[in-house]
Amino acid sequence: MAQADIIIADEKLIPQAVEIYNAIFRPRREVDFFKRRFMGRYNCLTLIAKMDDKPVGFWIGFELKPGMFYHWMGGVLPNVRRHGVARQLLEAQQAWSKDHGYEYLRCECMNEQREFMHFMIAMGFDIVGMRWDSTYASNMLVFEKNLLE
Repeated sequence: MAQADIIIADEKLIPQAVEIYNAIFRPRREVDFFKRRFMGRYNCLTLIAKMDDKPVGFWIGFELKPGMFYHWMGGVLPNVRRHGVARQLLEAQQAWSKDHGYEYLRCECMNEQREFMHFMIAMGFDIVGMRWDSTYASNMLVFEKNLLE
């Protein structure tokens, strides 16, 4: 397993997370897309993973409701996948969430994202629901983990 440096990104570093996002996902997004998502959110957290001082992954979340932190989005560049970077990002998010008084961590993924589903189950998350997302015309699986157990 490679050791990444996980840093909490301030507003100046959000463009690095966006750059990683655009290297992984489509459609491309601008910084304003992320800033709009953060508006009105409490305890927004952006983590960036670096290896050899180069950004290779990001993990973003915010408070969904009191006691529950929500992992909104994350990704690792394809050339460094399967080296434990996503695990390190998720573990950092879990530790931060627990340190800030959250009992649960929740995330969602599309039914087609099999690798992410397997990852979340391997990381101790339970499937607690499913919902239809009309934006993506897909079922979204809802995962949750109790951070106090």
